[in-house]
This record gives sequence, structure tokens and C-alpha cells, in this order.
Amino acid sequence: MIKTLLRMPFEPRTLREGLHLLLNGPLGVLSMVLTVTFLATGFGLSVTFIGLPLLALTLIALRWWAKVSRGRARVMLGARIEEPERTGAWLRRVRREETGWLAVLGRVLKEGQSWRGAAHALLLLPWGAFTFLLMGVAWAGSLSMVTYPLWFWPLRDAGEPGIGIGTDGGGGGWVSDTPFELVLVALQGVALLLVTAPVIRGVAAAERWMTAALLGPSAAAARVRELESDRAAVVDTSAADLRRIERDLHDGAQARLVALAMDLGMAKEKLATDPEAAARMVDEAHGEVKVVLQELRDLARGIHPAILTDRGLGPSLSVLAARCTVPVTVDVELAARPAEAVEGIAYFTVSELLQNVSKHSGARRAAVEIWRADDRLMVQVLDDGRGGADPAAGSGLAGLADRLAAVDGVLAVDSPRGGPTTVSAALPWRDRAAVGVRRG
Repeated sequence: MIKTLLRMPFEPRTLREGLHLLLNGPLGVLSMVLTVTFLATGFGLSVTFIGLPLLALTLIALRWWAKVSRGRARVMLGARIEEPERTGAWLRRVRREETGWLAVLGRVLKEGQSWRGAAHALLLLPWGAFTFLLMGVAWAGSLSMVTYPLWFWPLRDAGEPGIGIGTDGGGGGWVSDTPFELVLVALQGVALLLVTAPVIRGVAAAERWMTAALLGPSAAAARVRELESDRAAVVDTSAADLRRIERDLHDGAQARLVALAMDLGMAKEKLATDPEAAARMVDEAHGEVKVVLQELRDLARGIHPAILTDRGLGPSLSVLAARCTVPVTVDVELAARPAEAVEGIAYFTVSELLQNVSKHSGARRAAVEIWRADDRLMVQVLDDGRGGADPAAGSGLAGLADRLAAVDGVLAVDSPRGGPTTVSAALPWRDRAAVGVRRG
């Protein structure tokens, strides 16, 4: 702890953050003067035909200024600020979506991102004055005290008393001019430098938050971006499922049906000349039909099992548990059934987790628990296997987490080395009856 405090004033992070806070002063003056000048001129001339276009150009310029501020905070403060839509791309989109220059102008003037950039430019002056003063005390004051024994001697030779307390009124006071007092002043400077270093870190953290709040994407824009990402994940998952179904049909049932048609054709040709051979071939074809039907049932179960539609999660998960290579207990406590989509996601989540238990866990027992908690459907799969499951390792758990996130679900994995493993999923609850009313 003491070593950390002693190193903190001289660490690169503290120096970068301190320089950033020091630059806030002159940049705050510049941003305030330009922003107030152009915004006031634009508002003042809004009754003429040049006022509103000037306001729009000012707001567009403030978006570029916000980009510079984000870059400065990213480099010097280490701030992780998600970039909003680029100004050029945003303007091109506005021109595509709006017809007429008045509509484009109104869209630019109503853009919240630009006005939040203006708020940041205006707040930078008072904030910059505070941080500039802080750095003046933290660096200029402490460094001048630390180096006081070096520059005291020229002052004394020039007839100046040096650093003093209560000497302005001519009543004497205390002046630091002895060797002991020189060392004492230097030590006070070191103490000031050590004390202000954590303060610099704290103020820099506050600026990171302010910059992210004002210059990052708005909550609505972030939500739209998240939904677009989730939609892409859903589309990719659906495409992968369709390719899997196509592959299963082509390599499985379709190939068997082609062979079955050929066998029946040969049996038809032998029916007149060799009835016994034809009967044997028909009998073999009958057995092949049963195999094809079972493959089609398995494929349909992989798309959406009929028992889930007819009887719900409890019975369908019991069937899943019976097929697992590890003994599984199923406990479903639901007073009502959720919406079909949520029910299907919960079913396939448990299906994939039980497959992981069978293939990778080395467990002797497993359990599936499902219940409702407020507006969430909770799914939990536990096993006593070797543990070590990690979604970050690029396993199937990562893909499962992405698919759950696409419907506002959450996946949590607790799997220490040596086990046990607990995988929990939370899905948004949607009432089945309510969904039916909306569809009607």
C-alpha cells in the first residue's frame, strides 16, 4: 500500500491524466468562446434565413469536436467510450431518409447527440478551470516547494527573504531560510505531491464518466445498436439451423429414400420372374421405411418437439433427461406456461447443456431446475463433474450465451476446476395468453 502511494505520482497513468486535466483549462476557454459565439449568433439570426443553417453547421462542427474530445479521453484517460455513428455516415443517412433541405435541416437541429456535444463544450470551461487550478496546486505548487532549496539561494543573494508566513505586513513573521527549514519545505512539497496524486486519479475518473455520458451514444442509440447486433446473431443462428436441417435431410432421409425407391423398382422388375426375391426386397424396403421415419422424427424433434407443444416443459425435459447418458432429475415449478418462443428457447438451452454434460463433464449425476422469478424464467442445470467450463474459451457455451442475449436473456456459468458446475439462464417471461391476445 505504501509503495503504491509512493509510486503513484510518478506513474505514467498519473502523468497522462494530470496532463489531460491541465489541458482542460485552455481547451475549455477555446470551446466556450467558439460554442457561445456561434450558437448565440445562430439563435440571434434565427429570424432570418441564415440563422438556422448556421446553427446546424455549428452542431455538425460540435460533433467533430466531440470526436476529438473522445479521442483525447481515450488516449490520455484510458476511457472506453463507444463511438456513436460517424458524422459523415449520419449526414448521408439523413439525406437519404429526408426529402427537401428543410427536412434535413430540422433533423440536424433535433439530433440529441449534437446537443450533448454542445453541453460538453460549454461545461468544459468551468470544469477545465477547476482541473487547471487543481493541477496548478498539485504540480506547480508541490514542485516549487520540492525544489525550494535550489532556488532559495539566488533570492537571498538578491535581498529577498524567500518563502515566508506573515511577512507581508512588515511585522516579521516566519521565513524559511535555515537549512532545516529548507528541508522542511521540500518535505512538505513531497507530501503535497503524494496527497494530490490520488485526487488526480479520482478527478480523472469523474471526467471519464462525464465524457462517456455526454459524448458516448445515447441510451436509445445504444439499444438500437444492441438490437441490430442481436438480430444479426439470430439471423446467423437461423441460417446455421437451416443448413443443418438441409444437411441432415440430404445425407440422411433423402439418401435413404433414393435407395428405397431403387430397391422397390428392382422388386417390381422381379415380381413376375422371381416373386420370392421380390418379396424379400419388399420386406427389406419395409424395414428401411421404419429407419427413415425414425430419422424424420428425430429431425422434427430437433426443430421443435411435438411433446413440448402438447404438454410443456416438464414432460419434454423428462424425455430429454431420459436420453442423457447421466442420471438427471428434473424439477419444473411453473404455475403457467410461458410463451411458445420462450418455452422453445428454454427447451433447447437445456438440451444443449445436457449434451455438454454427457460429452464433457464426466459427471455421475445432473439436475435440471426451472422456475419463474418475477418477470424472468429461470433455468438451471447442475452436475457433479470435473468442472472447468468457460464460455470465454470459445466453447458452445459462448454461442449459447449469444443466442440468449439476442432475446434479452443472460447466461451465467459457475464451474471451478474439480466441479461442481452450475449453469444458470434467465429468460424474459412472456405470458402465453397475453401473446395470443396480441396476435389476435
